[in-house]
Amino acid sequence: MNVDKNLQEYIEMNIIPLYANNFIGDEQDRIAYVMSRSKKIIEENVLEVDDNVLYTVISYHDIRKNNVEEGHELTSAEIMYADAFLKEFFTEEQRLIIKEAIEDQRANAQKEPRNIYGKILSSASRNSSIEQCLERSYNYGKKKNPNATDEEIYEGAYEALLNKFGENGYAKFYFKDSTYEHFLHDIRELLSDKDKFIDKQKKYILEIKQRGNKHENK
Repeated sequence: MNVDKNLQEYIEMNIIPLYANNFIGDEQDRIAYVMSRSKKIIEENVLEVDDNVLYTVISYHDIRKNNVEEGHELTSAEIMYADAFLKEFFTEEQRLIIKEAIEDQRANAQKEPRNIYGKILSSASRNSSIEQCLERSYNYGKKKNPNATDEEIYEGAYEALLNKFGENGYAKFYFKDSTYEHFLHDIRELLSDKDKFIDKQKKYILEIKQRGNKHENK
């Protein structure tokens, strides 16, 4: 992206560090992932966007207060809209576009995002690999119910992902996106067999835990 250096420096110093407080899977690396996915979507669809606006939308979209998931898109939008630096950098019209894009990001939202930046963000912030999906759904289940057994989490992950990515799932996409289309084919195939899904997630989470243990013991 061709981003203004002053804007980039401000965000890198003052906003990106806030993501270190987020729950695992939604930390600083998540911003880089959404940036990368956004670039691919823009290139594949030959979209015209303002790089400064898009960069800001992505950078502010997942800020949490006390790592609270519910309504975090509204919290993120409020933080962005109140930012004194951004008030000086952008016009009021641009700030409203950024605010709407952040507010409209949720995949389970009933309404379509109001502008192109919201559609890009909503699309780019979704999972795009089986492994990413297995890990994030497990971590979310652990966060939501710390006392649940792994078996209960696997069951919950299956139901949640089937509801999101199944044939009649709520996750929509707004542009040609070959990466997401490939992922959608693979995750639907896996979700067609509940036992197969749970077995794959169980083995993958075990691998992650074993890698973590080896790293801690070094």
